Amino acid sequence: MHAQEQKFLIGFLQSITDIPNAEVEKVLGIFRVSKLQKNRFLVSAGEVPTTLAFVVSGILRLYYISDSGFEFTKSFCVEGDMAAAYTALLNNEPSKLFIQTLEDSQLLTANYKEYQAVTAESSYWQKVNQNIAERLFMKKEKRESSLLLDDAQTRYIKFRNEYPGLESRIKQHLIASYLGITPVTLSRIRARLRKPLSYDNED
Repeated sequence: MHAQEQKFLIGFLQSITDIPNAEVEKVLGIFRVSKLQKNRFLVSAGEVPTTLAFVVSGILRLYYISDSGFEFTKSFCVEGDMAAAYTALLNNEPSKLFIQTLEDSQLLTANYKEYQAVTAESSYWQKVNQNIAERLFMKKEKRESSLLLDDAQTRYIKFRNEYPGLESRIKQHLIASYLGITPVTLSRIRARLRKPLSYDNED
């Protein structure tokens, strides 16, 4: 692993808790630099995943495909995010998710069982893992509540706040898929938000 990637991973871990250098070195030894070209898959539905990944650069899309072939975008992972098909990984079962690169991407990947073995007995890593799990839970809860309670325009505004700058890097139909609307509806929302506020003339 090069110095840049090491710095990236160390920065992420130390943003959670102050981990001794000896503990950090253990984890640095199991992560590898992995480069995936655009439209390649980190995980495909039907396979049993074994890998945790940190996104150093690029974009990953996590999505499902229904029996009728319709795609449902669950989330995006950008620089600084951890990506995995977590349910399948934890249960050692086939994934229902696809995880696909939307740009040429550089990742740090580790075998999950190796990661478990290295971090199992340290209180520092228990705190890291708890923090990661809490972040995932909050992200999942916010996503579910937004789909159930917010109108399409509100969901779009929240998307822009959650993923600043991402809108210019991915195709419109993928954003629409994430929001649970059609690309036509998304275009209308964008047009509506671009219109300046109008005021009645006052004498």
